[in-house]
Amino acid sequence: MKTYIVKDYDEMSKKAASILAAQIVADPESVLGLATGSTPVGTYRYLRKWHEEGVLDFSGICTMNLDEYRGISKENSQSYYHFMVENLFSHVNIKRENTYIPDGTRKDSGAVCREYEDLIQRKGGIDLQLLGIGRNGHIGFNEPSDCFTEKSHCVSLARSTMEANKRFFEKAEDVPKEAYTMGIGTIMSAEKILLLVCGSDKAEAMYQTICGPITPEVPATVLRLHKNVIMIADEAAMSKVKSE
Repeated sequence: MKTYIVKDYDEMSKKAASILAAQIVADPESVLGLATGSTPVGTYRYLRKWHEEGVLDFSGICTMNLDEYRGISKENSQSYYHFMVENLFSHVNIKRENTYIPDGTRKDSGAVCREYEDLIQRKGGIDLQLLGIGRNGHIGFNEPSDCFTEKSHCVSLARSTMEANKRFFEKAEDVPKEAYTMGIGTIMSAEKILLLVCGSDKAEAMYQTICGPITPEVPATVLRLHKNVIMIADEAAMSKVKSE
């Protein structure tokens, strides 16, 4: 795992955007695995800026999103589809038909997951997967468990994850209890993984990820087995690791 320790969120975002931009320039038909949440917002802001300046062309890029809430439509302001449109897709020249996110409204969760997994394979797999990390060490919505789930699946969200997501919803009862997510095996099959970590609230998760045993109880620890992971973390997130 190649690690960059940066001063703050903006430096993390710019560094991450430069790595994504390099991938796009090197292969204009890349398949990018994208993430949502507060962590990548700054990264997407830099990508938009560089597109507006004529540096980046998204016309041949294909994106596969990491996850989506189950039970809410893409029109919902808290859906990850809406997030991607607001933070990236509507600002760059990507073809909307080349952007893929699981459909949270379909009833047959098994079919959704099988079809999404098949789609990733038909696209030739993911060239670069962007990830954040949860406070409990989850990646995507792969929550702490007794095993690593290989393929895309529907997951019941941990209480800690639902608590962390409450700030995005008007009422606690509106927070989705389930989500679709790429499996650990799907994530690990990406050619390259870019992990972004920011804030002191992620310090314990980072300590366990880097220094603890590889275990599905801390899903991010599996990334240590991948051949090509780049991690960009700010000083606050690395505080417990650096103190060792």
